Amino acid sequence: QYRFSGDTQLDGHSFGNLLISALADITGSFEEAVSESGRVLSVHGRVLPATLRNVRLVADVQLPNLPNEVRVEGESKIPQMAGRVRRVWLEPNDATAFPPVIQAILAADMIVIGPGSLYTSLLPNILVPDLLAAIRSSRAIKIFVCNVVTQIGETQAYNCGDHVHALEELIGSDVIDIIVCNTSYEADLPEDAQWVRLNDGLMGDGRVYCADLLDRERPLLHEASKLAQTLIDLFYERTGPLDKEIQ
Repeated sequence: QYRFSGDTQLDGHSFGNLLISALADITGSFEEAVSESGRVLSVHGRVLPATLRNVRLVADVQLPNLPNEVRVEGESKIPQMAGRVRRVWLEPNDATAFPPVIQAILAADMIVIGPGSLYTSLLPNILVPDLLAAIRSSRAIKIFVCNVVTQIGETQAYNCGDHVHALEELIGSDVIDIIVCNTSYEADLPEDAQWVRLNDGLMGDGRVYCADLLDRERPLLHEASKLAQTLIDLFYERTGPLDKEIQ
């Protein structure tokens, strides 16, 4: 997820969001913009917006050396504060989910949450009330994929348990069936990034599945083929004999 940097008006904004905004202007519809972006980028499957409602992401952030939390609005501005995110929510908080999203969730065999920016990418989708209700009521296997490294302005110093805690504060502790954690740390990271490690609090959690998922050429990310195969293996371990492999 590329974000622009530098002393310009684009600083902090993600390329993906700007692409969809441009396509929305061209097509006249956010729904059509998301669909068209999938075609332009040759995306396999369907990309569906969580909601068509115009909502704002808001966060309370604890900054170093300040006694009170600071309220921040906007996905791109939250990481720029370089503080500790205490809570996030949507305004308005009653946005309805895009109906095809609900249908897809209820029809799914497996729901995968992550990887991605915890507070500005993953949780905002789940903050849509009826989307969260659909996840909770779905009979699909629900898997949380923890990030490989921390993200400045969102999850610095977080371990795997911190990520899980932030998620389960929102969805509840009885929803996630499997927690996937990377256990390979053999690469050099930028100074502002740290490995997201399995912590003692999760060691005895039977939901945890650990594997080497690191992309050694791009160590900030999971290796896509490793992660995909892991998810398929986990699914077939739960539902039947393993008879598929990633080609």
